[in-house]
Amino acid sequence: MPLLLSLAAILLLIALIVGLKLDTFISFIIVSICLGLACNMNMVGISASIKAGIGGTLGSLLMILVFGAMLGKIVADSGAAQQITTSLVRLCGIKNIQWAMALGGLLIGFPMFYTAAFVIVVPLIFATGMTTRLPLMYIGIPMIAALSVSHGFLPPHPSPTAISAQLGADLGKTLLYGLIVGIPIIAIAGPLFARTLKKYQVTPNPELVHVQHLPDNQLPGLGISLFCALLPLFLLTITTISSSFGPAIDRVFGHPQTLIAQTLFSIGGKVIAFVGDANMAMMISVLVAVYLLGIKRGVKMKQLMKQLEEAVKGLAPMLLIIAGSGIFMQVMKDGGMNTYIGNSLKDLPLSPLVLGWTIAAIIRVCVGSATVAGLTAGSILLPLLHAPHTQPELMVLSIGAGSLMFSHVNDSGFWLFKEYFNLNLKQTFATWSLMETIVSVAGLAGVLLLQLFV
Repeated sequence: MPLLLSLAAILLLIALIVGLKLDTFISFIIVSICLGLACNMNMVGISASIKAGIGGTLGSLLMILVFGAMLGKIVADSGAAQQITTSLVRLCGIKNIQWAMALGGLLIGFPMFYTAAFVIVVPLIFATGMTTRLPLMYIGIPMIAALSVSHGFLPPHPSPTAISAQLGADLGKTLLYGLIVGIPIIAIAGPLFARTLKKYQVTPNPELVHVQHLPDNQLPGLGISLFCALLPLFLLTITTISSSFGPAIDRVFGHPQTLIAQTLFSIGGKVIAFVGDANMAMMISVLVAVYLLGIKRGVKMKQLMKQLEEAVKGLAPMLLIIAGSGIFMQVMKDGGMNTYIGNSLKDLPLSPLVLGWTIAAIIRVCVGSATVAGLTAGSILLPLLHAPHTQPELMVLSIGAGSLMFSHVNDSGFWLFKEYFNLNLKQTFATWSLMETIVSVAGLAGVLLLQLFV
């Protein structure tokens, strides 16, 4: 019975979001209340679950997501994203331009949320196409594929960050594993797939695409641009790497013997733990970017703070979706659904990672939102983490891969791509939808392969 109730709740969620076009946050609350009542919870208990779900989910994510949005805004408005892309194309040359665009997409996509990054890179793609006279799909798909991989696999993006919090996964490990899996996926879904799309003749939508570049003398340097964009990557992985190699270093060099060496060693460990904390890493990255990409280049503090405010405003709808999923997860937990479902699914002849991918993929195809698909699947699969040899970080990546499966007409990303590149529906299915499917399937294969080594 609980399994049927969960299925009914998901179908009701789909009906409210897709059928009635109801706001996702409101839909999550309605479905959660209905599910709680079906589980014989009283209204006081349901109300407590709603409060606990919002606080428990956003409490651990708010700083990371807000600072991530701020960093992306500064990187975009300062011209750092433009500098990264144009410099990579210049350095790699026309022969390797696809790989340059893919790398540029990964570097730009890492600190920026998907929609914001998409709007930023599309003019760069068209400007590069005008300069090189190469087919736009040939050079554009590699960059868009990199953005998609970042969106589904790499913290501090909302979905992998929130799923990591749900499943108790280490953010540093998730990011490290996400890069290991994601880079080959970008190669397959980006440059290799794009080589089959040269036949598509794309004329940009003149009402949406305005190719406006800052003059070269107004751009920040490449080194500063890369440093600010990738600083969270360095800080988030430093603790993971130090903890992984720390015991090996101790075996080789031994423990520090003198009091001074022990003190320095202890202080160094505390500093690494501090800057490697996800909240601190993102805050440090924003402050560094504010100075290097703003104040140092003569931008007034008032203008910089205005940019940060705009970034946070744009994040609000995403925060509500994440809060709604937290409510749904908490009601399932308090109603005893999670435990029942976990016990029901754990004996299936399927790897928990495959199961996570499948559930997320089904919800993604039905609902359209990768974030909703990932967070809903995460709340359902939480009990399966007790299964042997199931690492939460790999489960995050598996769910993330499933949440990208076959984007179509119910996904805003589908329409963004269609309208900006001025394609018809058939062309959008053959390019965007197929690219997303390649990312999803290759992502599952990469996670299953990685499981053999970690």
